[in-house]
Amino acid sequence: MDLKQLRYFDAVAETCHFGRAAERLHLAQPALSQAVRRLESELGVTLLARTTRSVDLTPAGRYFHQEVRRVLRELDDTVVAVKGIADGSRGVLRVGFTGSSAFTHLARLSRLLRTALPDVALDVQADLLTPAQVERLLDGRLDLGVLRGPVAAVGIETRSLLQEPLVLALPADHRLVHEPGLEVADVSVDEFVVYADLRSAVNEAAMASCRRAGFAPRISHRAPGTAALLALVAAGLGVALVPESVRTMQLSGVVFRDVQDAASIDLSLAWPADASSPIVAGALDALHASGFFDHYDGTAEPVDQKDES
Repeated sequence: MDLKQLRYFDAVAETCHFGRAAERLHLAQPALSQAVRRLESELGVTLLARTTRSVDLTPAGRYFHQEVRRVLRELDDTVVAVKGIADGSRGVLRVGFTGSSAFTHLARLSRLLRTALPDVALDVQADLLTPAQVERLLDGRLDLGVLRGPVAAVGIETRSLLQEPLVLALPADHRLVHEPGLEVADVSVDEFVVYADLRSAVNEAAMASCRRAGFAPRISHRAPGTAALLALVAAGLGVALVPESVRTMQLSGVVFRDVQDAASIDLSLAWPADASSPIVAGALDALHASGFFDHYDGTAEPVDQKDES
C-alpha cells in the first residue's frame, strides 16, 4: 500500500464514479480501476461494491475512506508545517526579556510578529539577566533576547533599541523629592540599594554614575529583583539608580526623579551570530520591515510589579 493508492481510492470514494475520479486525477480509467483493485487485494477487503451502473462504498469502505481522509489531511498539514518551518514562517520563537524590557517591548514585539508571522508562536522567557540570556542564546535555548548592552560575548549579534537613562528611586519622604535639577552627587551621602547579582548591567551603570560624580556609594542592601529593590526604597532603607522604564512599576512610597548627569543604559535585541534557524531570520526580517528598530521611546502602561536586574 502506498500514498498514491490512498489518493486514488479517496477520489473514487468521493465521486463514486471511476470515470469522474480518473478525470480528476488525470489518469486513464483502467489504470485507476486496477490500482483500487490492488489496494483491495492488499487489504483483503472489498472496499467498493461495483455494478454495471454504480459504485458504492461497502461498510468497510466507508470506514476506510474516513480514515484515509484523516491521514491525508494530517499529511497535507504536515507538509505545510514542514515548509513553514523551513522558510521561517511557522514554528516557535523563544524570546528572552530582561526585567522591565518585557513591559516596554514585549507587547509591541508580539503584535508585530503576530501580524507578519501569524503561524509563529512566541515562547517568552522574562526576568532574565543579560548574562543568562547570552548563555541561552549561545547554547540554543533562546532565539532572540531583549537585554542590556553592550554584549561582549563572541558569537552574539545585537541591534540597539534605545538608550535608557537611569533615574533616582527615592523614598516618598526623602529630602530631595521636591528639589529641582537633581544630580547624582546630591545622593552621595545616602545609602544605596542595588541588585544582588554581581553581573547586573544596571548595577554597573549606577556605580559608574556615582564614580563620575566623585564618590563611591555606600551599599546598604542588595535586592534579588526590582520589586524587592523598590520595596526597600519605599521602606526608607536607601535610594537606587534604576532604568527609566522601572517607572512603569508603580509602588506606593517610591518617587522617581530624573537626574541630570546619570548614565544611560543600552537596551538591545540580540541573536546568535551563526544562527541557521530560518525562524530567526524570518523574525528579524519581519521586525526590520515593521519598523521595530526605528526610534521608540520605550514607554508602557503601568503594570504589576515584576523583577528586573
